Amino acid sequence: MKPLLEVDALTIGFGKADPVVRDVSFTVNAGETMAIVGESGSGKTLTCRSVLRILPEAAQLRSGAIQFNGSTGTVDLLRAPERTMRRVRGDRISMIFQEPMRSLSPLHRLGNQVVEVLRLHSSMSAAEAKRTVLEQFDRVGFADANRAWRSYPFEMSGGMRQRAMIAMAMVAKPELLIADEPTTALDVTTQAQVLGLINELQAETGMAVILVTHDLGVVANMATKVVVMNKGRVMESGTATDVLGAPAHGYTQKLFNAAPMIPEVAQPARALDHDDVILDLKNVTKTFTMRAGGWRKPAEVTACKDVNLSVVRGKTLAVVGESGSGKTTCARVALGAEVPDAGGEVNFYPEAGCEPLPVHGLSTAQRVQFQRQAQMVFQDPYSSLSPRMRIGDALTEPLDIHKIGSKRDRRDKAAEMLDWVGLKPEMMRRYPHAFSGGQRQRLSIARALTLDPKLLICDEPTSALDVSVQDQILSLLEDIRDRAALSYLFISHDLAVVARIADEVAVMRAGVIVEQAPPDTLFYNPQHPYTQALIAAQPEPDVTRPIDLDLVSKGAGSPASWPEMFRFEGIDAPALRELEPGHKVRCHA
Repeated sequence: MKPLLEVDALTIGFGKADPVVRDVSFTVNAGETMAIVGESGSGKTLTCRSVLRILPEAAQLRSGAIQFNGSTGTVDLLRAPERTMRRVRGDRISMIFQEPMRSLSPLHRLGNQVVEVLRLHSSMSAAEAKRTVLEQFDRVGFADANRAWRSYPFEMSGGMRQRAMIAMAMVAKPELLIADEPTTALDVTTQAQVLGLINELQAETGMAVILVTHDLGVVANMATKVVVMNKGRVMESGTATDVLGAPAHGYTQKLFNAAPMIPEVAQPARALDHDDVILDLKNVTKTFTMRAGGWRKPAEVTACKDVNLSVVRGKTLAVVGESGSGKTTCARVALGAEVPDAGGEVNFYPEAGCEPLPVHGLSTAQRVQFQRQAQMVFQDPYSSLSPRMRIGDALTEPLDIHKIGSKRDRRDKAAEMLDWVGLKPEMMRRYPHAFSGGQRQRLSIARALTLDPKLLICDEPTSALDVSVQDQILSLLEDIRDRAALSYLFISHDLAVVARIADEVAVMRAGVIVEQAPPDTLFYNPQHPYTQALIAAQPEPDVTRPIDLDLVSKGAGSPASWPEMFRFEGIDAPALRELEPGHKVRCHA
């Protein structure tokens, strides 16, 4: 029996330069999951895009063949007419893209965009198509499928936009699903549920999956076959058991050594001086009013409620939780980008023992000074970098605004920051589109560091990075923190990253903090069912230790389904109680 997809000696290049993908070959069978693993810029995404023939205009398919042996016959994907390819794309072969904000139209509601797949490729009625999409929204983890249907992409968090992309790719039940970093923006509990969903659909339909990822834990839980790529070439390939159990190539071994994991033994915690606080959030609640459409009354959504957080100077406070739990809203309130509801306040202390600056009551001069001392690294690097601005100009712009140094000093500072994050100074003449997703995230970090801030608010700063670059960035952030006494408010859904960098961890769910403690307590003595689910959902690069989906579903379910001690309805949560020194849990007395 022929493989579902055959890729033979594929070579892709740009202009007169050397190929960026060279002699790549692999096969994928029906019902099989093949993972393509490698660093950012290794040619993984370009290889997968060539299957659907959606390469950049300047790309040259120099040699090779791609053949799809689907249920309706064989298609030569590199030479088939465009009309044939339109029937294949989205129906027989679907793709989940890495950056959902670029792939979704900002002018159309999510429901209308997802249902378009069924209108183009099936004869369903409008009512049946809508019902199918709403069911898919439920399956990918939307708490309110009807609200997701009515929402625009900019009204949703990064993780929720990625869920919509996953629903769009899977709603037509394709024969082959190409998933390019499909769970990068998702918290670990939703990631576990989505991986389980992909497995369910494979069992139902015999769908094959090509999984592009830098997360070796995801590979261990999903893949039957693994292809390791570096600099456009295949370094190693084989069954997941062989490649993950006994990697033979030095490059594969390097990826494994860099993979973050929650240590089996608790690391000693650094001492926290809660008398020396740089940022203090008190009783922060933030409510948004959502348009309902038509004559319906606008709905109010409470993004976070009664949040109290303190960032100790020179330390790292990590906030973890699922997409839509209120993490990013808290960060935006802390930075002054959102105004909290009445009764909430945010205070910034530039120096130890000085009078606090009320972040939401600053004069113009004070705000300029605050913005120089507090910077943010955003989750989506493509949206935070102007596509019309060269990288050199983007990096020197903060220095220009604050009138720091001469023109040459600014260029030297930009070159230094590029070197810090592992990029070359000669890249300053390029535009953002010339970089991979991981490289763009490194550029965002470099831009935030150009002003030498005292406080850095990091919103998923390593989520788009492959494991080796992630290891470099974490080492860099730790080094900068220790050398410059930099303080971090670190938002992440990756518990292995948090276990490494955080001095204190706050777990958020449904807009409230459900548990808070140092990592040596939280990860080894979790009390709240949601915290337990987060830890259980953390994928490990070991094929013998799969994710326990039953434990994940119990803790990641509705707060009304939790054990009685922790249960609550809506936003009427019990108080956050200190069970032991430094360990707080939201529970009934």
